[in-house]
Amino acid sequence: MQEQTILGHPKGLFILFFTELWERFSYYGMRAILVLYLTAETTDVINPGLGWTSKEALALYGWYGLFVYFTGIFGGAIADNWLGQKKSILLGGLFIILGQFALAVDSMTAFYLGLVLLVCGVGLLKPNISTMVGSLYKAGDARRDSGFTIFYIGINIGAVLAPLIIGYYGENVDWHLGFSLAGFGMILGQIVYVFGAKHLTGIGDLIKHSEEHKKQFNKPLTKIEKDRMIVMFISFFIVMVFWAAYEQAGGLMNLYARDKIDRIVFGYEIPTSFFQSLHALYVVILGAPMAWLWVKWRNKGKESSSLYKMGIGSIIMSFGFVALMGAAYDLSVSTLDKAPVYWLFLSYFLHVVAELSLSPVALSFITKLAPLKYASLMMGTYFAVVGIGNKLAGILGEAAQDAGEMAIFTGIAVSSLVLGILVLIFVKKLKALTHGAEEVA
Repeated sequence: MQEQTILGHPKGLFILFFTELWERFSYYGMRAILVLYLTAETTDVINPGLGWTSKEALALYGWYGLFVYFTGIFGGAIADNWLGQKKSILLGGLFIILGQFALAVDSMTAFYLGLVLLVCGVGLLKPNISTMVGSLYKAGDARRDSGFTIFYIGINIGAVLAPLIIGYYGENVDWHLGFSLAGFGMILGQIVYVFGAKHLTGIGDLIKHSEEHKKQFNKPLTKIEKDRMIVMFISFFIVMVFWAAYEQAGGLMNLYARDKIDRIVFGYEIPTSFFQSLHALYVVILGAPMAWLWVKWRNKGKESSSLYKMGIGSIIMSFGFVALMGAAYDLSVSTLDKAPVYWLFLSYFLHVVAELSLSPVALSFITKLAPLKYASLMMGTYFAVVGIGNKLAGILGEAAQDAGEMAIFTGIAVSSLVLGILVLIFVKKLKALTHGAEEVA
């Protein structure tokens, strides 16, 4: 039977696209207001927060970021061994809905319960939906990378809308209303997923193996598979450093924008949470041109492996923090107590160019290199590494409260630059260890 496609890709891609769009709407909406809610004064008669210090808020932000992604390991294992990816996503979405509405209740018990439910929900949903995207394409299908880029654009449409809608109502009307809007977003995602399941037939189901197949499945890894695992773990380190830098957006950069950036543009003060949509807006604008640019680069016969793109992404991330160093410098020499807003716009722009060079590429890379029996587990491990990056982001944000933002911005810029250069130096040796995975998967 001929495959049903939209824009040359399986219809199932767009079901997962819209499911993830609304899940990310829920996640990034909550992320946009979490630290602001924690640090808002309890004495605010209009919209009181919890009155935490910046250090306390960034510490919780780091722990939440760690666990919300780290549980992806367990989500992948549950899918591989008990539920399958399709049912794991459905259960994860339900947990996320319950978690967001728990946050909408004005109670500390409900608040912590909501965070736990969100951690469990994202852990079940996030790694498995990405693995299902990879499963839509057969080995050797050249559409795989572009499919992940389309999927990634869907993620970021949700992330654009969330801070504008949830951020506005949460910051300016009622924090708990913002959290409940995030819950309604996830409900829309579940509706799309359930009614679009007919386009995912045979994708993401729990595989029941015969005894013979189990013997094959449990065979030790081959030399080639072990080499590919080594490269994957090296790429995980790159990813960890990248997200430790990138996730400053929801923590340190969020507070920096609120307290030290002149947010008045044409007489209008931009709400702090709105800046959380910049990353995603840039991704939606730049996603297709960046994908086209890499295709042209490859067609010219130049190096365009996933590892090469990750190295370039790390270097560009460094430049994004050089821009923030510019903001900190302007603030230090200015008689004003605010830095110009254009530094923030430039920094977010460079972060997104880096992101598009690294993040969707890394997702696709794992589906190419991971041995079949570890497919979901490796995707879960990837998101666990993202979680470690989130925790490091929180630690760096806490350190900035004592060492100052300039020191942290400089440290991140230097470490990202050095890592990117090292990857480019050794890219050919690392690429050889993949044993042609990018050509055959």
